[in-house]
Amino acid sequence: MASSKKTKMTKKVAFYATLILLMVVTLFPFLIMLMTAFKSSGEAVSTSPTIFPKEWTFQHFQDIFNPVVFPYLIYFKNSLIVALTASVLAVTIGIFGAYALSKLKFMGKTTINASFYTVYMFSGILLVVPLFKIISGLGLYDTRTSLIITMIVQTLPTAIFMLKSYFDTIPDDLEEAAMIDGLNRIQIILYIIIPLSISGIISVFVYSFMVAWNDYLFASIFISNSENFTLPIGLNALFSTPDYVWGRMMAASLVTALPVVIMYAISEHFIKGNLTEGGVKG
Repeated sequence: MASSKKTKMTKKVAFYATLILLMVVTLFPFLIMLMTAFKSSGEAVSTSPTIFPKEWTFQHFQDIFNPVVFPYLIYFKNSLIVALTASVLAVTIGIFGAYALSKLKFMGKTTINASFYTVYMFSGILLVVPLFKIISGLGLYDTRTSLIITMIVQTLPTAIFMLKSYFDTIPDDLEEAAMIDGLNRIQIILYIIIPLSISGIISVFVYSFMVAWNDYLFASIFISNSENFTLPIGLNALFSTPDYVWGRMMAASLVTALPVVIMYAISEHFIKGNLTEGGVKG
């Protein structure tokens, strides 16, 4: 009996030790980034590195909001417009596409459904050449619209796949009852499907926003004018300027990541919420 308790205790200690080790390995780079943002320029590149600053400074955060050093607000506006617009459109289109694949019966449904699994087998870089030809042909090169289109193309298959999984869990009895009450398909989507799948919709929106917000590949190809740079491209451009120092880079990276962190924090209770409770008509 004592041996069994000792074995369980040993396993428990090993589990927590492994968990702590994983957290340290995962979070240590973020700690270094955070601390570097508060170090002076000399201390950040010192040959005697320290984890915590000897002298704390907020100068780097002031510098990144200086338009001469780093036009953060311009890049932030471009990123926000692209990410919000692409996410809203991807979710909106995805809702109707996912509903069709989940609830409707039509020819070719199985083939279309299987195509969304196939998409995951290919890298997004394969879309660069065809998208570049389409964007150039439409005269949209070096515009925010070009990034919005490419981000929708990137996130829509995943959005439809994820939303379909949520819609599949909604009982068909709810739709049948709604049709008896006189609702059409659009009304069913608006008044039944969306409210019961709001946690999934928010999850898909956050995913789409994150992909668009952090995109570097397509933005680096379709945008050349600095006035249209998004934050990832702006951060890369900062490397090639005389204003580049490690502290500013780390401060700019932290501020760039902040909107996504805030969005996750706000949407967390929606994502975890069980909003289907009480959905079945009594």
